[in-house]
Amino acid sequence: MPAFHATRLSRVGRWIGMGWLLASLALPVAAKPQATPPAPTPLAPNPLRDALRAAWQNHPTARATEGSLAAAQARADAASQPLYNPEVDLDAEREGDARTTTAGLSLTLDLSGKRRARADAATARVDQVTAEARLRRRDFTRQWFTSWADLRTSQRRALTGERRVALVSRFAGLAEKQFAADDISGLERDLALLARDEAEAEQSQLLAERAEAEAQFRIVGGLPEPMVGLDLPSDSLPSPMASGSPVDEQPEWQAAQAAALVATREIDVARRNRIADPTLGLRGGRVKFGDVHDNIIGVSISVPLVVRNSFSAEVVAAQADADVATAEAARVRIELEAERRRATDSFAAARAAWSRWRSSRGTDIDRRASLLERLWREGELSTADYLLQLKQTLETELAGAELEARLWRSYTDYLAATGQLERWSGLEGTP
Repeated sequence: MPAFHATRLSRVGRWIGMGWLLASLALPVAAKPQATPPAPTPLAPNPLRDALRAAWQNHPTARATEGSLAAAQARADAASQPLYNPEVDLDAEREGDARTTTAGLSLTLDLSGKRRARADAATARVDQVTAEARLRRRDFTRQWFTSWADLRTSQRRALTGERRVALVSRFAGLAEKQFAADDISGLERDLALLARDEAEAEQSQLLAERAEAEAQFRIVGGLPEPMVGLDLPSDSLPSPMASGSPVDEQPEWQAAQAAALVATREIDVARRNRIADPTLGLRGGRVKFGDVHDNIIGVSISVPLVVRNSFSAEVVAAQADADVATAEAARVRIELEAERRRATDSFAAARAAWSRWRSSRGTDIDRRASLLERLWREGELSTADYLLQLKQTLETELAGAELEARLWRSYTDYLAATGQLERWSGLEGTP
């Protein structure tokens, strides 16, 4: 009868350990995003938000972004300046008794509107760089939060691994005492010792994963030490919205649209470059021949002859570039719409799975570990069944840490895909 009872408990324990997983697989399929839930509340000023802002401001990416904006603005200022400067010509000539001295001033006139066309193209390029800067800042925010979620996951998994090593080591010590008292067999004692060695080996892997996560977090300017103990409200995340900001407000689309506008305006620049600009010159001087003195004045106009190179190939190339940029913008729009749907569905599934995992009684490690040890001491669980169910319990905790990280990764992707990440993180409008 005790053997049958132990077997029945073992099977029940296995089903309890797997219950949360089965439920999490079933619930997300039926979960549907609400049509009009409230928008996510921005992060209040706290150490997490301050850490993100400091990471961005001190990261080389921020300096590169500021530099690209300054360069684009400087090029726009340069494009709005006049194309040609006046030229001064001084000439003195002496031949026999004749001496001629002249001074001239010439200026090439921009009659075809090259300056205006180049200024318009440079202004559009500033808009493109501005959108790309916003995109770079948004991607940095997403990468920072993703790296932080992975860091928290690795830290929690390492702590769970330490508890596993402690529990299994304690159990191995008890098994040796039970073996010395002839209460268990040598095979069961060896099984407990093998479980301890396995736990220590797996703990080394968890520590390596934590070191890797810390390195990735440092790459995006994060400091792991001050972030220890900081949590986000995983249990109070809002339901995903069916739609967020319009696609036209996404930085990817704005950058692609600005690139298309730049390419279109470059066509006008290429066309105007085909038109030759005339050069107007004014010359005056004095001629001295013996005792005779006389003043001279002259006007000249020169126009380049566009005969050997008509510059039409540049126009064709600019038109082709504009077609490519327009097609690229259309592709970006399709990808943004698809990414929004994917991110929304992924977040809905992860949120439902997390809610189900949190409500499962099988995630209470301390309660289950105490129960399993009591049943083993009372002889209602064999050593093998105890180790099996303890392993299932700890793996459930490890899976929960990974599930929470996946929840925050999907939430960050969802906010980015719906145009809400910068406002939520507090970096909206940050240079």
